[in-house]
Amino acid sequence: MHETLASIKNYLQTHGATLVAISKTKPAEEILKVYEQGQRIFGENKVQELTDKYVELPKDIQWHLVGHLQSNKVKYITPFVSLIHSVDSFKLLEEINRQSAKINRVIDVLLQIYIAKEETKFGLGFDEARELLQEPKLNSLHHICIRGMMGMSTFTDDQIQIRNEFRSLKSFFDEVQPLRSASFQPDILSMGMSGDYKIAVEEGSNMVRIGSAIFGERK
Repeated sequence: MHETLASIKNYLQTHGATLVAISKTKPAEEILKVYEQGQRIFGENKVQELTDKYVELPKDIQWHLVGHLQSNKVKYITPFVSLIHSVDSFKLLEEINRQSAKINRVIDVLLQIYIAKEETKFGLGFDEARELLQEPKLNSLHHICIRGMMGMSTFTDDQIQIRNEFRSLKSFFDEVQPLRSASFQPDILSMGMSGDYKIAVEEGSNMVRIGSAIFGERK
């Protein structure tokens, strides 16, 4: 651990940002150690791993899905997931709505926006996201609520580039505020991971996703 959980939480609290502890690949006993230090929000990137850990771990944990989500896997997480960070199509939004309607839940989601200069990342471009938010059918989806945006910066040491990518997403987040509706209540901007979370917070992020700085490097 490069930083203590307490010091990370203290920094984020001072800046009004929420911590999602990214526990992917980590066993339940390691997650419990972090849970025992008061952390209640954990993020996973694979549906199977998320559902297994949900069964095994305390029920007051808020589970976030931060990885790419396929439509055929949505039904496995709708009963319990707190926030889905990675919605990258209207089709996926419709499927989340369909599955959550079956159990009469409203599920909070974020639109994943593509801001990095890397082809391996998923996400909507700004124009695609604008189009999705102005889709007339959006307001017929009564079982989802788009709570904001998520973005990942390019994996680079160039802090100016990282800062500019985060700034572009904050600017877009601000731009679409007037499009608010029953299905679009934007108050979460999820940007920043272990290596760049302080830059993200400086650029307006109010939710960060931190794994290795809490749990140590993944093997």
